[in-house]
Amino acid sequence: MSITIALFGAGAMGSAVGRRLAESGAKVITFLDGRSEATIERARATGLIAAPISAFAEADIILSIVPPDEAQKVADLIAPVLRDSGKKPPFVDLNAISPKTMEKLAAGLASTGVKVLDGSIIGGPPVPGKAGPVVCLSGDLAGEPDLLSRFGLKIRRVKGPVGAASALKMCYAGINKGITGLSAAMLLAAARSGASEALKVELAESQAEHLKRLRHSIPDMFPKAYRWVAEMEEISEFLGADDPAALIFKGMAGVFQTIADDRDGSHELIATLEAMLDGGH
Repeated sequence: MSITIALFGAGAMGSAVGRRLAESGAKVITFLDGRSEATIERARATGLIAAPISAFAEADIILSIVPPDEAQKVADLIAPVLRDSGKKPPFVDLNAISPKTMEKLAAGLASTGVKVLDGSIIGGPPVPGKAGPVVCLSGDLAGEPDLLSRFGLKIRRVKGPVGAASALKMCYAGINKGITGLSAAMLLAAARSGASEALKVELAESQAEHLKRLRHSIPDMFPKAYRWVAEMEEISEFLGADDPAALIFKGMAGVFQTIADDRDGSHELIATLEAMLDGGH
């Protein structure tokens, strides 16, 4: 039986997930109107088939893998198409958004008659020959986990309603990406204050394992920093105004925005971080 999976998002994660699905035998369609030539070429290279938005309503399942600030836009775009369709494929949001944002998104799709599932992706883009990442799903799950497992995705069911998988993502990303952002901020502070060489020595002697991790995680973050801004804001909203930690993640959004701006500009901050992380003292 031929299965068609409709995929919103042909970025680094979306295209890699799409490749795995396609290589596992699914027909994967995607919507590329208005996208850059680089994105269109990446989609073609990973086996994704460009299709009009109307074709999404005829798919067997719809996945949304886009930056956090685009998640609601995707739902708004597909809603009228699904509302007028006789077929009602389940819509699975796999974006790094807060439970509150997820619940709002699901409410907006309620009138379409489709089942909305909450999902999150933990780990980097799929790599050929390796398992992962983990796709966490919550809500009224039926055959969707088995369907996606058939096409090469590692699925983990999360007990709870729509919002449970998003809550897991917020907590995990808050720890994982928060450590990267906090460390980058303090490395830059050390450079500004003249403490860079002393900090490098101290990290090498007393935090060798952490330094080893940072030598990978911080450079890996540079091209992703612009996407992590909205994710930090979602984490802040998830924590809520009464939680003082919410301010930490508001600040973390600023850290990543500053690095993203630097990557598009002088690269001064990036060069400073790279110098702080080199193998010498």
